[in-house]
Amino acid sequence: MSIAANITAFEQQLVGTPARLVVVTKTHPVELLREAYAAGARIFGENRVQEMAAKQPELPADIEWHQIGQLQTNKVKYLAPFVHTVESVDSLRLLQELDKQAAKHNRVICGLLQFHIAQEETKTGLSLAEAEEILQSPEYQEMRHVRLTGVMGIATNSPDE
Repeated sequence: MSIAANITAFEQQLVGTPARLVVVTKTHPVELLREAYAAGARIFGENRVQEMAAKQPELPADIEWHQIGQLQTNKVKYLAPFVHTVESVDSLRLLQELDKQAAKHNRVICGLLQFHIAQEETKTGLSLAEAEEILQSPEYQEMRHVRLTGVMGIATNSPDE
């Protein structure tokens, strides 16, 4: 099935729902991203900061970029000028860095709190108590350049994957 056919099929399943398709483009060349864009994709997800930062200037400006993998605070500065959403917020420290770097560019970065829901120790994320602590912290309350818009979790790998 072609990229265009895949995108069309998924988009048809989403009609009438608030869900939006995030096309995960990691490891794929810019040419394939252009093909996905031509087919209507506008939200692209990457898990490697350097890869996203290299692809972003090569593609149309209306793409909504999502960081889908674990993000180190020292790499936030590379994404801050353009990333729309960080789907893996797992600490107050990361939120603080996102807020600081977004402020430098006079913009707001959206984020999803990542919960630890897997049975594996290799998966990271927050407990409910840790998330509540972040949300109730004075530091979070003062942030003006980060907007938490939801939560996410990575499930345990199953044999049928």
